Amino acid sequence: MRPTKLKGRMWLITDPEGNRFDDIDTDMIFHNKWLYITDINEMGEYAFGNTPGWEDFPGKAKEGDILVVGRNFGAGSSRQQAVDCFRALGIQAIIGESFGAIYKRNVINSGMPLIEAPDIFESGMKSGDLVEIDLENGEVKKDGEVVFRARPMSKVQMDIYQAGDLFEYGKMLK
Repeated sequence: MRPTKLKGRMWLITDPEGNRFDDIDTDMIFHNKWLYITDINEMGEYAFGNTPGWEDFPGKAKEGDILVVGRNFGAGSSRQQAVDCFRALGIQAIIGESFGAIYKRNVINSGMPLIEAPDIFESGMKSGDLVEIDLENGEVKKDGEVVFRARPMSKVQMDIYQAGDLFEYGKMLK
């Protein structure tokens, strides 16, 4: 059983002025000039390589970190590298105000926890905060106190996560 309570350091993805950074598309997450890279282990160093102010993110990210993103995160193309680059860095979950439809599906299908949390940027949390996310009830805690209630993962989303990814989930259905 994979854990349903995740603890990690938050990264609030903000624009260069420190405001919520909306409409980050897949080209900003993983630039198309690197699409020839097919080994997931090599993708991490290119994460956010085309996102102003975040080009150095791969050197700062650590295994178990959690991304907090704005509205319409991952809009654009269906490139899987825009998901896999974060997996390569060991990012354990993405919390966002909203997601591009294809990106959301790709994250879920990869077995990575994705939490929808409208208005999370209003919660007062900041980059570097250590938090615990309860995937089953959507609670986000800091210092043991609930600071935000997000939408919990759906049953199917949780089943895919527990299986490891969509392919493994499909094998379980046979």
